[in-house]
Amino acid sequence: MSKIKILDKTFRTFIPKEEIQQRVKAVAEKLNKDMDGKNPLLLAVLNGSFIFAADLMRNITIPCEISFVKLASYQGTTSTGKIKEVIGLNEDLTDRTVVIVEDIIDTGSTMKQMIESLGTRNPKSVHICSLLVKPGKLQVPLNIEYAAMEIPNDFIVGYGLDYDQQGRQLEDIYVLDE
Repeated sequence: MSKIKILDKTFRTFIPKEEIQQRVKAVAEKLNKDMDGKNPLLLAVLNGSFIFAADLMRNITIPCEISFVKLASYQGTTSTGKIKEVIGLNEDLTDRTVVIVEDIIDTGSTMKQMIESLGTRNPKSVHICSLLVKPGKLQVPLNIEYAAMEIPNDFIVGYGLDYDQQGRQLEDIYVLDE
């Protein structure tokens, strides 16, 4: 188990890249089966989901499209609880099957707000796909159909997730080592 230092904090390996790739492939296979014939629009939430979204797309074998939206709710290691849409969505969602691709769902507040916002654009259906879910922190009921992994309430970094914008490039996922 390796340790790394990012800014003022030390992290240790939590989920190795091989396990991440196995889980991403399993989620993609489920999407391939469930979304066959639907040409879904994958809506990746930046910045955190960009690596997950890229790996997911490489494993999807059905026709699909991808777009990106940027939301911000984190500062340092804690959620601010305030969500602001930074980059909006330009695609017409009318009668589209939309799959939101998120890096991590903890309280669920961001996802709830995003689903409400998308609902005003008349999609046929909206589905949630997340690399990581923290069920112990979830505060709103969500139907997370495509979750690669459930994790405890620890702060993590790597594979797109950051600590003050650092560490996104790490292939493994690391947990805060206190």
